[in-house]
Amino acid sequence: MSLRTITRSTVGGYVKLLRLPLDAAVSLRPRNNGNEHARGTIALDRLEARVRGVAGRTLRDEELIRDAARRQAAADEREEAARLRAEASRRTSLAEERLSKRESEAEQHRRRASQRAAGRKQQADKRRTGESRRIAGVEARRRRATENAAAQKEAVIEDRSKRARLQQLDREADALARKEDALTAKSESQRLRQAATKAKAARKRA
Repeated sequence: MSLRTITRSTVGGYVKLLRLPLDAAVSLRPRNNGNEHARGTIALDRLEARVRGVAGRTLRDEELIRDAARRQAAADEREEAARLRAEASRRTSLAEERLSKRESEAEQHRRRASQRAAGRKQQADKRRTGESRRIAGVEARRRRATENAAAQKEAVIEDRSKRARLQQLDREADALARKEDALTAKSESQRLRQAATKAKAARKRA
């Protein structure tokens, strides 16, 4: 094992020792916010890369410098990935929010449409009820008019019948009166003839 290898191992152990409390602090942070936790880990990775880079330049160790560069690039990639995940999460949240808003608006639209339909149905029912009542009223008035016309016709017929009957009775009464007058005249004629006969017989006896 060369001195440079020992030096790298020493730097690595130092960096791990330096990160230990920091990693513990990051791990104690609430994990319900994944972005914050990832940013903390990436910050420590960047710090480690800088420490290794400084140590590599100080020790003129190209391997340490390249390792620091790789770690820095890896941290950049993880940061970009975290940013993309955060952006995707944000867009997903916005999409879900827009979807929820659309669903809420659609539900409100359906509710208003249902209310309008119910209102139109109620108005149609009222119109039908009113029209039925109007038709029933017209029919009732027509029926009453027909009944009144029939009653008036019957009254006219009955009145005509009564007048005809009265005229018939008047004619019959006139006929009876003429017959009575004729009988009375005949009876009076007979009485006068009898009286004349009696008078003539009385003169003869005298």
